Amino acid sequence: MRETTKGERILLTGATGYVGGRLLPRLEQRGLPVRCLARRTEFLSERVGPGTEVVGGDVLRAETLPDALEGVHTAYYLIHSMSGDDFEERDRTGAENFAQAAREAGVRRIVYLGGLGEESEELSAHLRSRHEVGRILAASGVPTVEFRASIVIGSGSLSFEMLSALVERLPVMVTPRWVRVRAQPIEINDLLAYLEAALDLETDESRIYEIGGAERVSYGELMQEYARQRQLRRWMLPVPVLTPRLSSLWLGLVTPLYARVGRSLIDSICHETVVRDDRALRDFAVRPVGVAAAIASSLANEDREFAETRWSDAISSGGTDPALFESYGGQRVGRRLADSRQCEVEVPAEVAFAPVRRIGGENGWYAYDWLWRLRGFIDLLSGGVGVRRGRRDPATLGVGDTLDWWRVERYEPDRLLRLRAEMRLPGRAWLEFEVQPTERGSTIRQTAEFDPSGLLGLLYWYGIYPLHAAVFRGMLKGLARAARESAEPERVRQRVVEAR
Repeated sequence: MRETTKGERILLTGATGYVGGRLLPRLEQRGLPVRCLARRTEFLSERVGPGTEVVGGDVLRAETLPDALEGVHTAYYLIHSMSGDDFEERDRTGAENFAQAAREAGVRRIVYLGGLGEESEELSAHLRSRHEVGRILAASGVPTVEFRASIVIGSGSLSFEMLSALVERLPVMVTPRWVRVRAQPIEINDLLAYLEAALDLETDESRIYEIGGAERVSYGELMQEYARQRQLRRWMLPVPVLTPRLSSLWLGLVTPLYARVGRSLIDSICHETVVRDDRALRDFAVRPVGVAAAIASSLANEDREFAETRWSDAISSGGTDPALFESYGGQRVGRRLADSRQCEVEVPAEVAFAPVRRIGGENGWYAYDWLWRLRGFIDLLSGGVGVRRGRRDPATLGVGDTLDWWRVERYEPDRLLRLRAEMRLPGRAWLEFEVQPTERGSTIRQTAEFDPSGLLGLLYWYGIYPLHAAVFRGMLKGLARAARESAEPERVRQRVVEAR
């Protein structure tokens, strides 16, 4: 293995996407000078480390690439379209533009992430395009290391989003034939380890590496393992009549995927994606984990508030309109559901946070207190904690404190309060308040987050969401009003002082 030096600049494309967003901090931790290419630099400017450069550019606009590739030793090409009738043509054009610019800039290596699939078979358009992009990059004359991967298992990945939604929402699943096709899923951290290790690979020629996890399983077996770890009982009824088109429409109804994205995914799943050449295990020290460990890691990562990055973070994943990811009942984030709202108040952050700090107990919840008391009474009747606990102190909080039927999970003075529900629910719930200073005052963001337990949990969330929406909306307005009212005495005092 060759030792990468700190003077070698790395170009990362796709840093707003799922894989690129997770690779970026790993490259930064190595102390390497990283440059990110992005169509909209504002999406990245707040995410990168102090030594990372963000430049504007688009592989579909060849004139934007020379400056981005200047002085680059290794370029990561992590760009791929999944929607639109002309995605193959866009992939081809982007790869050709990038390959030519990389050759002219003297780039020493390209690292590309493609997809597994036997080339002797009639591949889906999605996999066919991935293979074509790899050939175009290698034909540039720049040594290209192409990794071909199967299903990626990780919180927020496209495949894991679909797997999670299907198992969580459907106690009985009518499964088409593609559920029985074998794949070799790879855990996201193992995939990132391969991409990172490509920096140190000693080669001056293009290579293709097939990478996968430790086991070959069907998508049905993946669902069964997920259900086992989530302690859910699920039944699968195989039928031969569900075509890829019908399956994609069905996925669009019961999962966070859009039908056009689901179609691309299913077309690829219909092909066996297993490793037939084990050269990656011989050339790299990476030893991928099995399916059970990959799913366990993904579930644990979901529990660290929200996943680090998500496939939906990429601009192209859902079209150009981010509102497409919104739906009745809040926003879907992995297997969780969230209602997030914010408002601006023209007061300092510490003043805006004061009502948040005093929430609950005798002070109430700033809106619909009678509904909160009713919910507490119902919880008490069902064997829960109810509202009898109140709060330890009317004005101060600390991690671990009880607050009615909540417990303080995180607390940062004048900035953040995160509560975990201890009421009886068909799932787990959190309520978070965050205050950020702005030029005109502060922003108060309020987020209710719910991790439903199977179908009952989903019915609970969507069934009472209209009531929840009214309560959450009223609570945020009440917090903003209380912040403004608490600031008014100070403003009066200042005016009196100025008059003197």
